Amino acid sequence: MRRRLVTTYLLLLCLVLLALEVPLALVMSGRTTQALLADRLADATRFAALSAPAIRGDDFTPVAAELGRYHELYGIDVIVVDQNRRVVNAAGPHPGPSADAVIRGALAGRQMSSPTNVWPWQESQLLVAVPIYEGGAVLGGILTVSSTERARGSMLFAWAMLGIVGLVALVGSLVAAVRLARWVLRPVFSLDTAVHEITAGDSTARVPHALGPPELRRLTTSFNEMADTVTDALERQRLFVAHASHQLRNPLTVLRLRVEGLGDMLPTEARPEHHLALEESDRLARVLDSLLALARAEWDGRPPVVVDAGSLVAARVEAWLPLAVQRGVTLTAAVPSAAVFASAADTALDQALDALIDNGLKFAGAGGHVSVSVSTLPGRVVVTVRDDGPGMTAAECRLATRRFWRAPDTQNVDGAGLGLSIATVLVEASGGSLVLAPLEPHGLEARVRLRLHVAEVPGGARV
Repeated sequence: MRRRLVTTYLLLLCLVLLALEVPLALVMSGRTTQALLADRLADATRFAALSAPAIRGDDFTPVAAELGRYHELYGIDVIVVDQNRRVVNAAGPHPGPSADAVIRGALAGRQMSSPTNVWPWQESQLLVAVPIYEGGAVLGGILTVSSTERARGSMLFAWAMLGIVGLVALVGSLVAAVRLARWVLRPVFSLDTAVHEITAGDSTARVPHALGPPELRRLTTSFNEMADTVTDALERQRLFVAHASHQLRNPLTVLRLRVEGLGDMLPTEARPEHHLALEESDRLARVLDSLLALARAEWDGRPPVVVDAGSLVAARVEAWLPLAVQRGVTLTAAVPSAAVFASAADTALDQALDALIDNGLKFAGAGGHVSVSVSTLPGRVVVTVRDDGPGMTAAECRLATRRFWRAPDTQNVDGAGLGLSIATVLVEASGGSLVLAPLEPHGLEARVRLRLHVAEVPGGARV
């Protein structure tokens, strides 16, 4: 954006400089040409006055001496012609047919010159012709042939100075435009940085107030106020969820104890309903625990830590192995022999693995298989959890990380629909991603991608 703004400034400046300097250069060229023509016309007119008696008396000795001295002193050729365009005296060579037009004009009683304007890139000679009058009659004409080298050099020098002045103005304006663009766009860059930081999870990021023009300062103030309002609303929402979950936990525990205590007083035919009431209270307790865990995961703003992904996967698989054996599910881990370090929020990978392994064991069923593996991609650590349960469709995989979402065919399966949501929040808070995909012919793959941590060792090597 800064480049486009500076380019716009420079384009406008170039147009202004061209609008000013091109006409000025043309005026300077015209003035140089007019000064040269005036000088040559004055000389030619003087020679015409001297040549009139010579042509009438056919005695060119005084005129020839004057023309010779003029030619030696200034290097300008002078040719005297009569009414028949015959050269009657000359100090220098005749220019040839190129002078016919100006000579005819002089013999017709007009002052002629060619070219009409002198340009630095034209090397042609300047031809000036005036008539020789006596008593109102044209007796002949005077033709001067002079070099334009000095005039062209003077004109070129003036144009060069004009170009240097324009270049200096352009460079100065470039520096001023860069500083102006930087000053104008600094709040925009700060705003962009703050937006990215807030998007990445840093709710404390704000834009400095005293930057840029007043309009953008008002914009930054409004943005900061909006960010404060949104942050406050999110904080209140998280605190409400956390407090509500925590405050409801104790009454729910008391209620369950009371319902459980009523079991001995109920008749036998009411015992199944009593058992269902206890299960529902347990399910509600798990939902509250999940909501509390989700609120904590969203609120957790601790910096990332370095974890050994392979060792962590092996430890979590070992922890879930007794439950897998109890349910008749084969649970395996495949980790590389070398340590693979990932950057993640504290306990984020642990909790995400617990949620994914729990889901895998829950849906794989007896005789099923759940595998957890660790691999690497450029700059990334990939932890993959696969199960051979019924799986989900691609559309359901996109919806599965939403809060309280349950697949249509798993409504009766124990759970609150928050496990994958909690895992997604934890992984995204670590700068990673959680992607679900169906397996063929059936099953589900959950792939967690985290930043690969590359450690520096003495000597410049990396591990």
